[in-house]
Amino acid sequence: MKTLKWGFIGCGEVCELKSGPAFSEVEGSGVVAVMSRTEQKARSYAERHGVPRWYTDAQKLIDDPEVNAIYIATPPGSHATFAIMAMKAGKPVYVEKPLASTYDDCARINYVSTQTGQPCFVAYYRRYLPYFKKVKTIVEEGIIGEPVNVQVRFAVPPRDLDYAHPENLPWRLKPEISGGGYFYDLAPHQLDLLQDIFGIILEARGFCANRGHLYTAEDSVSAVFRFENGLLGSGSWSFVAHESARTDRILIVGTRGSLLFSVFNYAPIELHTSEGTQLIEVENPPYVQYPLIKSVCEHLQGLGVCLCTSISATPTNWVLDRILGKL
Repeated sequence: MKTLKWGFIGCGEVCELKSGPAFSEVEGSGVVAVMSRTEQKARSYAERHGVPRWYTDAQKLIDDPEVNAIYIATPPGSHATFAIMAMKAGKPVYVEKPLASTYDDCARINYVSTQTGQPCFVAYYRRYLPYFKKVKTIVEEGIIGEPVNVQVRFAVPPRDLDYAHPENLPWRLKPEISGGGYFYDLAPHQLDLLQDIFGIILEARGFCANRGHLYTAEDSVSAVFRFENGLLGSGSWSFVAHESARTDRILIVGTRGSLLFSVFNYAPIELHTSEGTQLIEVENPPYVQYPLIKSVCEHLQGLGVCLCTSISATPTNWVLDRILGKL
């Protein structure tokens, strides 16, 4: 596939700000069709971004003979359905994270990918960002020694997210659509990054609760987990915290130092060793999904190999479901 002609299923905020324009930045890649259930959204996106065709029916977009690759940017509850439809139509897929709203649906996607021979890539784009590649390099070069513990801490007030009123809940707070609450939407990035650095998590346990009583989905989660190399980790997430408790950090404790970094606000990486503290600033590209999308395109063009596949993404859903007691 030397020339990639992408069709988008879903054209909401993530397409506008993080991913959509990046597809046309890659040589030999462009967007030829978009789909939204809302005609106004599909038409508007197509007109504003110079996309030739738009649809309100996903099957019609998938069947479009000009489309030879599919990007799925809908809520997780529909990922498996659309990914399987596309792969059975002989078209490779790039799907937003998490791969699906349940571990079982991830397994279905992987089965169809194997049966059809069509690859499915997942938008865990932080693996490919310069900021997190720097974190991984520091760990792999042994600058903080042997890692002995990992701690995830995340806390934000409700107003930082898209919750506004119980009568108008965002899809992220509807478990039948998202897989859970904000935890299922945000924690995947943290857990995927850690598994990319340390290997897959083999054991995970968690407790979840609703402490704010603003909606029915969990708003507070605590967890412990063990990686395949024996490293232990823990995490706590609060989505109803006071302003003073705002936290976005992962701490990696080593035998010769420690590393502290953020996942969502890209604060300077803090490297602590016996030589003192070093603050490391790393710039990311304007469209944060560009490095991963470039890798996906080059894979499909036969110019490289992208490892951010549905197979590598599935363990994250397993961990999420274990922590929430769904498995």
